[in-house]
Amino acid sequence: NGFEVKIIDAPARRMELDEVLSSVKEFAPALTIVDTSTPSIYNDADIAAEIKKLTKSFVVLVGTHPSAMPEETLQINSSIDAVARREYEYTVLELAALLRKGPADREGLKGIDGLSYRTGDSLFHNKEREFLEDVDSLPFVSEVYKKHLDYRDYFYAHSRHPIVTLITGRGCPHHCVYCLYPQTFNGHKLRNRSIKNVVDEIEYCLKNFPDLREIMFEDDTLTVNKKRAMEFAEEILRRGLKFQWSANSRADVDLETMQVLKKAGARLFCVGIESGDQKVLDAMKKRLTVPRIREFFKDAKKTGILIHGCFLVGNPGETKETLQKTLDLALELSPDTAQFFPIMIYPGTEAYKWATENKYLTTEDFREWLSREGLHNCVISRPGLTNFELVEFCDGARTRFYMRPSYIAKKLIQGISNPHELKRLSKGALTLSKHILRGGSGGCKDNCK
Repeated sequence: NGFEVKIIDAPARRMELDEVLSSVKEFAPALTIVDTSTPSIYNDADIAAEIKKLTKSFVVLVGTHPSAMPEETLQINSSIDAVARREYEYTVLELAALLRKGPADREGLKGIDGLSYRTGDSLFHNKEREFLEDVDSLPFVSEVYKKHLDYRDYFYAHSRHPIVTLITGRGCPHHCVYCLYPQTFNGHKLRNRSIKNVVDEIEYCLKNFPDLREIMFEDDTLTVNKKRAMEFAEEILRRGLKFQWSANSRADVDLETMQVLKKAGARLFCVGIESGDQKVLDAMKKRLTVPRIREFFKDAKKTGILIHGCFLVGNPGETKETLQKTLDLALELSPDTAQFFPIMIYPGTEAYKWATENKYLTTEDFREWLSREGLHNCVISRPGLTNFELVEFCDGARTRFYMRPSYIAKKLIQGISNPHELKRLSKGALTLSKHILRGGSGGCKDNCK
């Protein structure tokens, strides 16, 4: 569209603030977009203010938190000119086109859907922008990697490195109470890229990133539509593409689908199991049963697809007894890797409404939602189950899971049989050891109240 763009991923590059400001100053933008989140909102707003002071550019905050709390976000700092709510590609594009003509005024800004903005001392909120239906119209994110980023900077403990993350569609039809993006950002309606468009991008990645070890499909759930998942796998096989990939998935994929996906290169699914107690799963609106989870794991084992299991504790209906059921199920299922974390209560979600209405939050000051190490603090505490106990459970569960002799033996065999797996395991073990040593499932215990 004729705009010169620079992308800075400061956390990935481990850049200090002075490095970020120096890079921004050199580029001298007219428009600055800052991607933010709930735990980092105040820090990001401070950085946005520094950029505003340095460049005099029009500063916009984007992400799930500004989308859920646009008024409050604009009130954090007067240097924030606007918030682009929910999916913001075309909101930002229209804003850039407006700024190219000269300084923005209310007359111009009020015509941009999805924008919240300030004019003088007043705040205004335009109507919501309709969700983008033609997601094929967006450029390949891998082209962004190639031009602006270094894909070697990104690492998931459960994935092989180097890795590129792609999305094949937007939206999730499920209504889990804790899940952030469907409730605040992408909505519940599925809007998928065409299979051709997705596999064309896969070919682009394989051609342009020759040392790539894995592609991670970061959709809320790639496997939600069986017909599309099968067509996706069949197109990969038809083109003869040889690569390994992982994806987010629910624990309800059938054996036939997993068998075809495995043939097409599926190595691992990242699966939200969450709880071993059926009443807790129901309260979370997970629409999943414990027997179905067990069946899914048996089928995954038959196909050879590995599972990274996600366990989320502190949900509605949680007790010390249900926590034990969750640990028991994790040990029984024994996924390839697992994570145990207290629920994060994000603004805009049903879980946030539940926690605030019942006064379960230890603090509503988002500055306190991060630990000194940059990890999430556990901020939910209620009678019979404090945030300290949730953190303590997760730390103990993680140690119990990973320190089993049978698990260690399995990992050693995997590492010996596959050098790429050994490299991944080494990175993952280092991350795990640091996490255990600092005793943090979302923050140090001394930060819990």
